[in-house]
Amino acid sequence: EAAWLAQNGVSELFLVSENTTSYGKDLGDLKLMEKILHEFAEIEGVERVRLSYLQPAEMRPSLLQAMIETDKVAPYFDLSFQHTSPTVLRRMRRFGDSEKFLHLISQIRALSPEAGIRSNFIVGFPGETQADYGDLADFITAAKLDAVGIFGYSDEDNTEALDLSDKVEEEVIRERVEALSSLADEMVSLRAQARIGESVRVLIEDAELQEGRAAHQGPEVDGTTTFIGTNFEVGQYIDAVVIDSMGADLVAQVQ
Repeated sequence: EAAWLAQNGVSELFLVSENTTSYGKDLGDLKLMEKILHEFAEIEGVERVRLSYLQPAEMRPSLLQAMIETDKVAPYFDLSFQHTSPTVLRRMRRFGDSEKFLHLISQIRALSPEAGIRSNFIVGFPGETQADYGDLADFITAAKLDAVGIFGYSDEDNTEALDLSDKVEEEVIRERVEALSSLADEMVSLRAQARIGESVRVLIEDAELQEGRAAHQGPEVDGTTTFIGTNFEVGQYIDAVVIDSMGADLVAQVQ
């Protein structure tokens, strides 16, 4: 399928699943993703391979190394943190805490300082205390992520969380979402500013706006990179230098 896509003009492959880090587990080979990344990168016409929905608790050294070292694999880490409080995470049937997550981020940036790291968080999950919320806010400040999604918890039919006790009041959830979203926007903006002077390779996706995405920017939700006074065509890859930022978005000029 990937080869067929490349033959039909697709140059960036975006691998998506509910848990990409577990690919191969049901086939008896937990390191299967590390192997197929090389195969994707060798397909003629493929210029970029991007992974999405990575579970932090299952990020193993071999996968991290493969993502950083495999030619054409974007240094892009869509890590599904969801929260940072161990208590809240256990109620979500997840594992981890701020310290472990920050250590993972430091490992990624030690190997690839320009790597893009994004995540989504749920605020107001049943049982979330003010201290839990504060821990999450401290993490977002320290992590300096490239893109952050903040969502308020709401009951959904046919989910385990529906029957959990200690529901957080809706007004409290709204207040926490608003405050955390504001903080996240500020941190994302600072991270983008820190990229000024950085070299990027941009895939042009909008000829009219002269806009595209660098390797650390996923489609639609992670910000864009724009050129001024150029006439690039959709599908071109442009080597450039970041000269300005606006929120999560970057402005670049050709090297």
